[in-house]
Amino acid sequence: MNTNIREKVQEQYGKIAEEFSKKEKTGGCCSSAGCGNQSITDTSVNYAGMELSALPREAIEASLGCANPLVFAQLKEGETVLDLGSGGGIDVLMASRFVGDNGKVYGLDMTDEMLRLANGNKAKMGVANVDFIKGYIEEIPLPDETVDAVISNCVINLSEDKEKALSEAYRVIKQGGRLRVADVVTIKEVSPEIRKSAEMWCGCLAGTITIEAYESILRKCGYTNIQIEIAHVYTKEVILSEFMNQLESNIDNADLETLDGAFAGALISADK
Repeated sequence: MNTNIREKVQEQYGKIAEEFSKKEKTGGCCSSAGCGNQSITDTSVNYAGMELSALPREAIEASLGCANPLVFAQLKEGETVLDLGSGGGIDVLMASRFVGDNGKVYGLDMTDEMLRLANGNKAKMGVANVDFIKGYIEEIPLPDETVDAVISNCVINLSEDKEKALSEAYRVIKQGGRLRVADVVTIKEVSPEIRKSAEMWCGCLAGTITIEAYESILRKCGYTNIQIEIAHVYTKEVILSEFMNQLESNIDNADLETLDGAFAGALISADK
């Protein structure tokens, strides 16, 4: 992955985690540009029908996802699960309920600040079947065929080497296991000026690929039973308010119009 892009993403998400930690200590409020500038209300929309009240508020508010991979992950008692880009830990902590005391959930994140936030949320819940580990999704620090399921929420799009990331996920999944991720995909092309904006990378959009390209990479990695379902399409207004607080001044209104309906949150399913 391009070091400059990786460092920008790492720096941005580190700032987000620090803001949430500061909010916890001071009782103040903060806003951040991530994969959606989520409030507790926005997160409740993604996790409609799931009980969130037992989770620490910091885990809920730090959720920067685009959909809910737990809806279709069908996690079972006793399974081992890996969450790629676990952030504040909301999906890991929720998954821990499904797998139970005999199961295990790993949360992988590259950002020290997010790992501290996630471990704080773990301590608040008092869960024993969760480990948050540091690493890159392109270099997962787990042995081959370790997990029954890999989940992720709006993270793979941040990688410049999606084939490596998805290949690594395939490596650590047990034979007969599954990949169940929520991610952002491209529905129609936007202008090159929009694509190359660093803020777009930190907002999860510039690195997105088409459904066809996603399917092609998954097949190349060896996955079977591939399905990609659009969960929601983003309007220009949503993209500007939820994904991108800033844009470079040389981007004009005509380019901004290409954003409308160009990206969507999707649920991606594949088996090993």
